[in-house]
Amino acid sequence: MTTPLVEATGLAKHFEIGGGGLFGLRKGVSLRAVDEVSLRIMAGETLGLVGESGCGKSTLGRLLLRLIEPTAGRIAFDGKDITGLGRMEMRAVRRSMQIIFQDPYGALNPRMSVEDIIGEPLIIHGARPGAETRKQVTQMLEKVGLPARALDRFPHEFSGGQRQRIGIARALILHPRLIVCDEAVSALDVSVQAQIVNLLQDLQREMGLTYLFIAHDLSVVRHISDRVAVMYLGKVVEVADKKTIYSAPLHPYTRALIAAVPAQHPAQRSRGMRERIAGDIPSALNPPSGCRFHTRCPHVMAVCRERAPALTEPAPGHRVACHLTEMPKA
Repeated sequence: MTTPLVEATGLAKHFEIGGGGLFGLRKGVSLRAVDEVSLRIMAGETLGLVGESGCGKSTLGRLLLRLIEPTAGRIAFDGKDITGLGRMEMRAVRRSMQIIFQDPYGALNPRMSVEDIIGEPLIIHGARPGAETRKQVTQMLEKVGLPARALDRFPHEFSGGQRQRIGIARALILHPRLIVCDEAVSALDVSVQAQIVNLLQDLQREMGLTYLFIAHDLSVVRHISDRVAVMYLGKVVEVADKKTIYSAPLHPYTRALIAAVPAQHPAQRSRGMRERIAGDIPSALNPPSGCRFHTRCPHVMAVCRERAPALTEPAPGHRVACHLTEMPKA
C-alpha cells in the first residue's frame, strides 16, 4: 500500500477556556475543536475539507502543519512521525509544508515589499539576500501570473486576487510538497475565484503539489478536489472520492450539504437529495452525546443518542460515521 504523504490518527485539539470573563464560564471548560480525527492525504491529490463554520476545518489544517500543538493523537508526514519533533527538527520539515490564508491582505505585511514578502522564507531557511534570491523570487512571481516590476511594490497597491497570488508565491518559494489552502478563495469575487482555482491546479500539475483545500463553497470544492472529507462539530463524518460524495453520499449531514448547493435546473436535483438541516450547530463546549449530529438529523434513532458511530468503510474508499450504514440491508 502506498504511504500517505500526511496521516492523522486520533487527532484532537481541546482549547481550555473559562474562569469568569465575558461569558461567565467556569474554569477548566474545554472547547473540543477537533476530536479524534483520523485522515489520510495521498501525494499529488487534492483533498477537499468541508463543513459549516466552526466545525474545526481550519484548526485541523493548522494541526497537520504543527502550527498549533495537538491535545492528543499522531501526525505523520511522508511516513515519519512529526508529532513530537522539537522546534529545530520541525524547521527542516516546514520547508515541505506551507499554508495559504483566507485574507490575502491581512496575511501580507503592509510594510514589506513584494520581493521581501516572497523572499522571506528563503532568508529564514538560510539563503542570503542578493541576486540569486531576487532571481528565484522573480521566477516565482511570474509563475503565479504577476510581472517582475511588481517586486518593489507594496500590498496595498494590488487587488485582492493579485494579493492572493503574492501569498501563493510566498507559500511556494521553498518548493513544498503539501499546501493547506485555508479558505484561499472565499474572500475573492467569483470571477477571481475561478482564476485562482485554475492557477492552483496548474501549479499542482507543474510542481507535483498536494493540497488540503478547506472551503465552505461545495461548488468550488467539487471543481478542484479528488476526494472530499466532511466535518461536523470537530469530527470527520464522511470521506470519499468527489464523484461518490456528490452523487451518492451516505451520511445525512453530507446529503443535506449537497442538497443546499444550487442546481442550474430543478430537474438536476436528485430526489434522494432533498434533506434539510434543522436548527443550529450545537456548541463545541458541550457537544451532544452519541452521534453529534443526532440533534439535527431527520433519521435519528435511540442508538444515535447513546453511542458515537465509528468511521467504517461500507464500500472501498468510502468511509462514513453513521449508525444507518451499520443497519442490515432489508
